[in-house]
Amino acid sequence: MNKTIRHTAVICLLLVLALLVRATWVQAYEARALADDKHNRRNIMAQYAQPLGDIIVAGSPVTGSRRTASGDLAYERTYTDGALYAPVTGYSSQAYGSTQLEGIYSGVLDGTDSRLKNPLDAIMGKQTAPGDVLTTIDPAVQEAGYRALGGKKGAAVAIDPVTGRVLGVVSTPSYDPTKISGTTDGDAWKQLTGDAAKPMVNRALRQPLPPGSTFKLVVAAAALEDGLYSSVDERTDSPDPYTLPATTTVLRNENSSAPCENATIRTALAYSCNTVFAKMADELGQDKVRAMAEKFGFDDATQEMPVRASESVYPSGMDRAQTALTGIGQFDVTATPLQMAMVSAALANDGLLAAPHMVSKVVDASGNTLQSYRDGDTKRIVSSSTAEQLRSAMVTVVQDGTGTNARIDGAEVGGKTGTAQHGVDNVNTPYAWFTSYAKDSSTGKQVAVAVVVEDSGAARSEVSGNGLAAPIAQKMMAAALN
Repeated sequence: MNKTIRHTAVICLLLVLALLVRATWVQAYEARALADDKHNRRNIMAQYAQPLGDIIVAGSPVTGSRRTASGDLAYERTYTDGALYAPVTGYSSQAYGSTQLEGIYSGVLDGTDSRLKNPLDAIMGKQTAPGDVLTTIDPAVQEAGYRALGGKKGAAVAIDPVTGRVLGVVSTPSYDPTKISGTTDGDAWKQLTGDAAKPMVNRALRQPLPPGSTFKLVVAAAALEDGLYSSVDERTDSPDPYTLPATTTVLRNENSSAPCENATIRTALAYSCNTVFAKMADELGQDKVRAMAEKFGFDDATQEMPVRASESVYPSGMDRAQTALTGIGQFDVTATPLQMAMVSAALANDGLLAAPHMVSKVVDASGNTLQSYRDGDTKRIVSSSTAEQLRSAMVTVVQDGTGTNARIDGAEVGGKTGTAQHGVDNVNTPYAWFTSYAKDSSTGKQVAVAVVVEDSGAARSEVSGNGLAAPIAQKMMAAALN
């Protein structure tokens, strides 16, 4: 054979072998990485190749799918009462991805989750019918909170104290996820993301704010559990006004005529006495207050329901004056409405905190359970005696104190108001808080609710937990007990 032809044949053979090796490498080792690459158009085509599964509220879907007019994405997501349920569902967008339940369960909802496939489907590469996500949301509670918040900027969470089922997650202002579900919704996306009111922020779960006087429940729990005071009706050692330790700063009460000097915990909660709880936090010390706060769920950066909630924080490394200020929910204490609802839920449930969850189960197209969340998965936070005493004091707050707007005829209602400072030297409009529980002895139903109103448009002098937040909580609790 001609030497030149032989060399050419060898080179061609080597090139063929190189191509075979490369093809084998790509198929055997790089296939998964290429398939999962976010720039792989086939993935999003597969995701929207058929109608998506649904997110279910009380047996009815609050999501849907519609056929697109053109393009290679056959279907796009739609939402029923989108603004109402956006804090629950999140969004599924062909252009901007998915969030919250839409994101967490995207594989189930688009049919690509491996749990949906039988062995034959896996071998044939067949796309399986999608599954559904069943939530714990009570539509009456959700709507009551949404309507009550109205045009205000704020949020609310409702929990069944015994089961941990989340009955309502409300955040306002809200948005309709349908408007950003397609590929040509750039203007709507730009408007939403550029809105100063931040309608796409889930304020109920992901915006911790100073909880103000609602945090006094945590301090009171620490004092009773520690034995600093034996009863909510034992008089405290509390001057009025109170000078913060090692400072000349004088702390006063909002109501100068309130009987706060040496008040009992019951009276101090009813009148929201800052002086009593600031001194109590200093006497306990930051470590004991933090330990109690963490039992309720503060400082937990991994809290999931299954949507990840932002961490509520009790600070560390403080001096005595700063520790005293944490006793009234100020300095660097922050909490989400979810967290403050958990505080009331634990006290309502005899000191046991049931893990909050807003999904009951995930099912395939035939209704078979793929994943479920247990009701009543509890841990003890405070003793039964402490919980009973604080419930009694919270009832006094609603019956005779600062939370009268939360009353519900025929039900036991307990609560705690809060007005939290906002901005340096409190120059901005304060936040109005209310955390509460309600029980109907005739039906056995109960609920815990926390509400924060960031901005209602009201004058500064009109901002209070009882005036703004308590009526919202009252409507949600009434809906839950109905």
